[in-house]
Amino acid sequence: MSQFWYSDETATQLAEEVIREAGEGGRIACVSAPSVYQKLKQGVVDGSDRVSAVVLEYDRRFATYGEDFIFYDYSEPLSLPASVAPQSFDIVLADPPYLSEECLTKVAKTIKYLSKGKVLLCTGAIMESVAKDLLDVKKCSFLPQHNRNLSNEFRCFVNYQSRLLSC
Repeated sequence: MSQFWYSDETATQLAEEVIREAGEGGRIACVSAPSVYQKLKQGVVDGSDRVSAVVLEYDRRFATYGEDFIFYDYSEPLSLPASVAPQSFDIVLADPPYLSEECLTKVAKTIKYLSKGKVLLCTGAIMESVAKDLLDVKKCSFLPQHNRNLSNEFRCFVNYQSRLLSC
């Protein structure tokens, strides 16, 4: 299984963003975004001790995170454990595993189920119009970087005013 890991700087910046937007005692869901989840759990980002986070991920290697790991298959977007209540996360950060309308449409169902409102979506720039239609998000000026160069331009999209991501 191939994972596209964010650079350390990008993972840190995204972790800072979701911490600020979740607020004190907030809950964060990282959907197919294990590098941001790991950054939150490392305790190196200011405020990470004042929020809780889970990672929804297909790769079962992340089950080592115990109760914070939720197995997630985007092709079954609402197949979540009963313990995951609807609209129970202050912010959802999602990085769909494929650049396709079908994948983003299904991940958007998961996002809408999980989120109380705030969404931070990281995906290819080519998905902008689909993302806007599905989640009412707008493109940020922030350019996420990966440890390996991707052939597609990658962007972040949010549905709220973001100082950190310059949206």
